Amino acid sequence: MTAYADVQDGSERLSGDELAALQLKRLRATLLRAYERVPFYRQAFDKAGVHPDDCHSLADLSLFPFTTKGDLRDQYPFGMFAVPRSEVRRIHASSGTTGRPTVVGYTDGDLSAWADVVARSIRAAGGRAGQIVHIAYGYGLFTGGLGAHYGAERLGCTVVPASGGMTDRQVRLIQDFRPEVIMVTPSYMLTLLDEMERQGIDPRATSLRTGIFGAEPWTEEMRREIEERLDIDAVDIYGLSEVMGPGVAQECVETKDGLHIWEDHFYPEVVDPFTGAVVPEGEPGELVFTSLTKEAMPVIRYRTRDLTRLLPGTARPAFRRMEKITGRSDDMIILRGVNLYPTQIEEVLLRTPGLAPHFQLRLTREGRMDALTVRVEARREADAGQREAAAAAVVRAVKEGIGVSVAVEVVPPETLERSVGKIKRLVDLRETPRVG
Repeated sequence: MTAYADVQDGSERLSGDELAALQLKRLRATLLRAYERVPFYRQAFDKAGVHPDDCHSLADLSLFPFTTKGDLRDQYPFGMFAVPRSEVRRIHASSGTTGRPTVVGYTDGDLSAWADVVARSIRAAGGRAGQIVHIAYGYGLFTGGLGAHYGAERLGCTVVPASGGMTDRQVRLIQDFRPEVIMVTPSYMLTLLDEMERQGIDPRATSLRTGIFGAEPWTEEMRREIEERLDIDAVDIYGLSEVMGPGVAQECVETKDGLHIWEDHFYPEVVDPFTGAVVPEGEPGELVFTSLTKEAMPVIRYRTRDLTRLLPGTARPAFRRMEKITGRSDDMIILRGVNLYPTQIEEVLLRTPGLAPHFQLRLTREGRMDALTVRVEARREADAGQREAAAAAVVRAVKEGIGVSVAVEVVPPETLERSVGKIKRLVDLRETPRVG
């Protein structure tokens, strides 16, 4: 792969003491801003018996209450804003498919800071000023498209705002415009690869050299699949709209060993998902973020539901790393007493010959027992015998590796619905029990 020069800004070269001092200064200001300007936080702090003046060290943050997605929904639409609505320059929101959407506001300062951290992320991934960046994240209320867009422009890149969908046209644009960088969900990248091959295009012969993939969990097996088929460096980007959007953390191309958190803007904790207690560094748990520089909508100890652990920095020593997100606490499937995540199934499928990386899990109930069926596409070259052998191999691997029995259905290529954004891996077909 391409070797990139190591270019870092001043914040990326802070010493540990310098960073901690900056974090504490910004944390105290953020706590005070939230307490004085957001009634929700004043009530929450008062109920917990804490005041911003109680924060004398970074460890004191654990004294303050959590913020949840439910809290944001309860304050819909603008109850979490810390500035007058007239100072808000942009509004983003979640899809709201499971209830009220979560709404996020940005001041001019927020938008500038966001562009800065995304530009830093693209550079850490290997992108450089003057390159063409093809952005296939969705535009609109979703933060992915516009967040990537303004970050790429801030870095000095040329942006192709392709958004999602119209896959055949996207492939044509990649062929014609010859971008070096693509920013997209990993599942849609696989769809683009399939379309290239369908059109008779060799993906390894395209101009793409860097892929920045986020918005959904993906595995090391998927990284290898994409890198081998496309001949690029595939790196992870992390963000969530409630905290900012893409650009909260970024995997560096030099190491590809987890995502460095831009801790001068976002302070991370990892807590026990059940007790809420902060776990020792290096132990797994639920990721929690506190914003340090947001003006319109500061967030205090936001529970992301993403599962990871914190590790020392490597390519960017000033900042800690988070391990690749491989699951969310609310994506966990409890099947006959065994906990499993869709990414565990994905790992098995991607190392099984004859199977493509397109799959869906269907959860049903047989009598009083839950059952899981894995529907996965075969690769084009796999014959009937290879498909049957692959299905048997997956059943065995899941039983031996995860400890639960599943059914496996290998379907023809291009059978499963393709995603243009975040893919829905799990379909719950169980009947909801009636109450009363």
